[in-house]
Amino acid sequence: MFTGIIQALGTVKPLEGDSWQITCVTQPYNVIMQDLATGDSIAVDGICLTVEKILKDGFIATASPETLRRTTLGQEETQQRYVNLEASLRVGGKVGGHFVMGHVDGIGQLVSAQATETSWEMTFTAPGAIARYIVPKGSIAINGISLTVADYQPELSQFKVAVIPLTYAETNLQYISPGGWVNLEGDILGKYVEKYLCFGTQDLKQATDTIPNDVTPAFLVEHGYQ
Repeated sequence: MFTGIIQALGTVKPLEGDSWQITCVTQPYNVIMQDLATGDSIAVDGICLTVEKILKDGFIATASPETLRRTTLGQEETQQRYVNLEASLRVGGKVGGHFVMGHVDGIGQLVSAQATETSWEMTFTAPGAIARYIVPKGSIAINGISLTVADYQPELSQFKVAVIPLTYAETNLQYISPGGWVNLEGDILGKYVEKYLCFGTQDLKQATDTIPNDVTPAFLVEHGYQ
């Protein structure tokens, strides 16, 4: 699990088979490399990858064909630009953004990026798989960055976010031109709400129907529940 607060920039390089070399390029990158261990999870442009081998300034991970198909990782464009890096959330760590799982729902495109006096206003397209989770003032992860939806136009399948100068300067959003692809992940809370609305009532009724009628508070105390 991640929080969408980018800690470093890196580059990706395909190796033999499904292996990829991820190299940290911003200094200092101790926040990524410190205590890094084999088996740890790192978000690479919002994609959760597992560390298989640790290098001096990066690591090697495997990306499955499904990951390459669903995300921007397999695109040549991505291999020629910086990627956002974030180490997984540690117990007791700060949740600076929102809960990001690293499971990309789909890819969108940058439509426009306009500088204002206080921020960058960036508009992206969103496929149907992600559009249903977009809510004005809600959260969305773009290349692993936790951002707030400022405006949503469902008729155009587009949404807008306001990116503060610090986030713009320290992430790869500054390197993406109109037409460039990005990874999108909807808010996990919205997915659970959708699941409950579609199936939850029926599942809850079935679970309730399996509880014996003779289970009372006294019965629970007798069998060790306090």
